[in-house]
Amino acid sequence: MDYFFWQFNQKCKSTNIDVDWFFPNGANHGAYKSMTIKYDPSKSIEGLFLENLSQTDNHYTHIITHFLELCTPFFQQVKQVSKAKIIGVDHNPRPLEGYPVAKRLKKRIKGLIFSRYIDLFVGVSEYTINELLKDFGNHLKPKTKVIYNGINTLEIEARTTRSIVKPTFLVASHLRFSKGIQDLIQAVALLPGSIKKEIKIDIFGDGPYKMQLLSLVKELKLEHCFDFKGSSAQLKSLYCLYDYMLQPTYMECFSLSILESLAANVPVITTNVGGNEEAITNNDNGFIFEARNIPQLTNLLQDVYLGNKKITADTRKLIEDHFTIDKMVVNYLKLLS
Repeated sequence: MDYFFWQFNQKCKSTNIDVDWFFPNGANHGAYKSMTIKYDPSKSIEGLFLENLSQTDNHYTHIITHFLELCTPFFQQVKQVSKAKIIGVDHNPRPLEGYPVAKRLKKRIKGLIFSRYIDLFVGVSEYTINELLKDFGNHLKPKTKVIYNGINTLEIEARTTRSIVKPTFLVASHLRFSKGIQDLIQAVALLPGSIKKEIKIDIFGDGPYKMQLLSLVKELKLEHCFDFKGSSAQLKSLYCLYDYMLQPTYMECFSLSILESLAANVPVITTNVGGNEEAITNNDNGFIFEARNIPQLTNLLQDVYLGNKKITADTRKLIEDHFTIDKMVVNYLKLLS
């Protein structure tokens, strides 16, 4: 979200709109240095913002929240001291099995009580809006809107060729259980021996589940198949070195790594969860399989590796036409008019 925040702030300044940013820390890299950032590590963002509203003469016209829990008492408290239009943005993926009954009931009650204090709910995908309505109630539908996340395509080099037989693969993901990389490892273990001897999958990213994944690779004797590369600041320039990206995730809202991979003209093999199918069309710019269906993933990997299944389309155009950061900024600016 860094680039979005920077560009949104710049566009606001160019149209004489002043923006105060409330963050959990004092970010100072990149264009954050030119932004008006307010933070106090000893306070929650909600607490700091409410304190700011009560102590200053700020007459905000719009208050936009990102990554804050929606339909909480915070929004009621804001409305009590501000006449601003409140816009809550939902970025959160939901569990594959859904929330437990008790949590669903709590969310529905919160929706009935506190949703009236939020003027507009923005979801980063159609999936997100649908889940938001499940959480808080269908009565919110008239005040919901989808604004897709976008990326800076200028930073991403496009691949010009794609191997039909014996393609190369990468994974770009935070290493946690919900990303399903353990399923990919088990799917590779089920491949015919001739493919297992040759297939190479590079995994970029780090996270709390890394040691379990490494142990599983060792247990299944697949060390020659997987190379854990760690996190890389150069990832955007590395996508184009591969033929396909793999993302066996269990939960996703609207994946930026999918957008980046497609912008690099690298098709994506991913699951039917979250907003994935709003960017990936099966057999067009990637392949879709059922989350947690390891045999299905094995068969798909085998077909792609042998060239029985292939993607020939240029996957970059979709991103340039619909999912750029410029479009994202324009759509958020429209909320201020």
